[in-house]
Parts: sequence; C-alpha cells; structure tokens
Amino acid sequence: MPNLQIRPVSAADHAAWLPLWQAYQRFYNAVIAEQTSAITWQRFLDPAEPMHAALAWQDGVAVGLVHWIFHRSCWTVSDYCYLQDLYVAESGRGAGVGRALIEQVYAAARAAGANRVHWLTQEDNARARQLYERIASRSGFIQYRQLFTSPG
Repeated sequence: MPNLQIRPVSAADHAAWLPLWQAYQRFYNAVIAEQTSAITWQRFLDPAEPMHAALAWQDGVAVGLVHWIFHRSCWTVSDYCYLQDLYVAESGRGAGVGRALIEQVYAAARAAGANRVHWLTQEDNARARQLYERIASRSGFIQYRQLFTSPG
C-alpha cells in the first residue's frame, strides 16, 4: 500500500485510535468498558508499562491498529511478546496493512530481545488466518479459559 506508515501511538493519536478500537470490538462482538479503554490508552503511553500500540497511517488517516504486551516465561530467560489486538479498517484490508502491523510487532520484539511473538484468532476468521498461515506457524495448542468478575 503506497504511503503506508506504521508508527507507535503518541498522546495526540487518541482520536485516531479510538474509532479503530471500537470497530475492533464490534468485529468481535465485544463490549469493553470506557474506563478500561481509557486505562488501556494510558498504559500505551507509559514507558514503564509492558503494553504497546502502533497505528497504520494511509495518507494521514489511521487505517489499522496493533497492540502487544511483553511478558515473562518460565521456558526462556527472555520475554515473550503477545500480539493481543490487530485490526485493519475495511478500506485497508487485503493491501498489506495487517502484515505491516505484524512486522512492526516482530521488529519491536526483536529489538527487545524477546524469544517469540504469539497471538490468538478466532477459528472462523478465515481472511486473517490466510495471512497468519503465511507469516507464522500454528502452535497446535488449544486455548482454555476461566473468567472471573473483577472490579473494573
């Protein structure tokens, strides 16, 4: 995609990030409290936090987002990098935006000395999985979870 730029978020990017974040939630039929989204945004801006975000810009318009988190592992001395959220607006799909966002995370993980980048997707997310199958390998693991209610 010509004129595509990927860059870490700054405080001035909130108005560009928020509609993409909300569209991502709609895509996954998720409802995340505004307070949680506000805290998440602040974490992206805090250099002491292990959470990071970048936006894909096309001709001055944000067309995609990616969030990643560095975390410890019992299996390696170095951290792992969890690519938690990836979203590309319909206008940017199929044009390399998703791949460029993932490559941004790969570069950040390499620079931080991480051992791996890993992520999840829904089984029926066929379009995204076509990309993922080309740029990563499936782990073969199945995710299980137990949810707990928490304040906030």
